[in-house]
Amino acid sequence: MKALLLVVVLVACGSSSTKKSQPEHDHEHHGGMPHRFENAEQWAKVFDDPARDAWQQPDRVIAALELSPSLTVADVGAGTGYFAVRIAPLVKEVIATDIEASMVDYMKQRAEREQIANLKAQLTPPDDPQLANVDRILVVDVWHHLGDRKAYAKKLAAALAPGGFVAVVDFTLEAKQGPPKKHRLPPEAIIEDLRAAGLDGQVAVTLPEQYVVVARAAASAAPAR
Repeated sequence: MKALLLVVVLVACGSSSTKKSQPEHDHEHHGGMPHRFENAEQWAKVFDDPARDAWQQPDRVIAALELSPSLTVADVGAGTGYFAVRIAPLVKEVIATDIEASMVDYMKQRAEREQIANLKAQLTPPDDPQLANVDRILVVDVWHHLGDRKAYAKKLAAALAPGGFVAVVDFTLEAKQGPPKKHRLPPEAIIEDLRAAGLDGQVAVTLPEQYVVVARAAASAAPAR
C-alpha cells in the first residue's frame, strides 16, 4: 500500500488570536494580523498550557485528519509542537515547520528531550509553506495571520496529492480566546479563500472556541456529514 504524505500546517497563536465579525470588519483583510512569536520558551507556557486542551480539543481535531501509520505529517507553523508531538505516535513522520527560528530550535530540542525520533523541525518563510505532494494540510490558529490568504491557499492546494485535503482551525467570532475581534474570521471567509484555490470547503467540526473547515479539490469533495 502506497505510503501517504500528510501535512499539518499549524502556527500556534496563543491566547491573543481570533477571527472577526462581518458587520464590523472587512474580511478581505489582506494585511493579516502582525505578530511575532520569537521567545519560544515564554510562548510554550501559553501554547502548551494544559488548560488549552479544554477548548482546543486536540483529539477531535486530530480525528478529523483521518490519520494512519503510513502517513508523513508536516506540521507547518508548528509553534512549540502542541499538535506535532500528539500526531507523531500516530504516523510515519512529522515535519514540523515554523517561520520563527526560536520555535524551530525549541521543537528540535523538544523532540530530542521527549525522544520523538520521527519529528523533524525546519524553518520556512511566512508566505510559502514549501510543501509538495502531501495528503493533508492542517492550519491551526494561523489563517488570521496570513498576509495574502488566497495566494497562500493556492500554494497549499498545489501541494496536495490526489485525494488530499486542507483542514483549517480558527477561532469563532464569539470566542473568549484568540486575536482582537478586528482580526477574526468567520468560517465563510476561509471557505471563500480556499474556493479561490480550487478547493471546496465546509465546516466539519465545531469546537467550544473554534471551528474546523475541511476543504478538498472540487472533484474529490466529500458529501456533508
